[in-house]
Amino acid sequence: MAKEMIVEKSITIDNPYQSVFDFIKFTKNQEKFSVWNMKDPTKETTSSGIDGTEGFIYSWNSKDKSVGAGSQKIKKITNGLSIEYELNFEKPMKNTGTSKFILESISTNQTKVTWDFRGPTKFPMSLFTGIIQKMLGKDISQSLVNLKHLLEK
Repeated sequence: MAKEMIVEKSITIDNPYQSVFDFIKFTKNQEKFSVWNMKDPTKETTSSGIDGTEGFIYSWNSKDKSVGAGSQKIKKITNGLSIEYELNFEKPMKNTGTSKFILESISTNQTKVTWDFRGPTKFPMSLFTGIIQKMLGKDISQSLVNLKHLLEK
């Protein structure tokens, strides 16, 4: 059984990489493209620190079980290249993970954005890793499509 679940999806956005980076480095902008954030617009949210900088923490708490409760902390920013997050999930079940956006300039006006998610899997949940990867992959792909539509307006 795999001890770590990895989900990675990419999309090409018709926008220069610095413009894409300058948008996604702000965690609160995920409200505009992340399917999880968009699923419950009435969820309670709090934050601490300065958004778009290392150490910023965004927390959520939703009555919708598919959104749950947890926090996301910006762990590392490499200007124009990547943003790394530390994830702590409280509900519907406790777990941790990491996530990152990786940007690659394809051309002057095209950027490849990869969204990478990694999390530990423990028995018995490890039995469902394939199903969970497929569900997460679908949600990450849709979020990236939302991001593409938003930035290409």
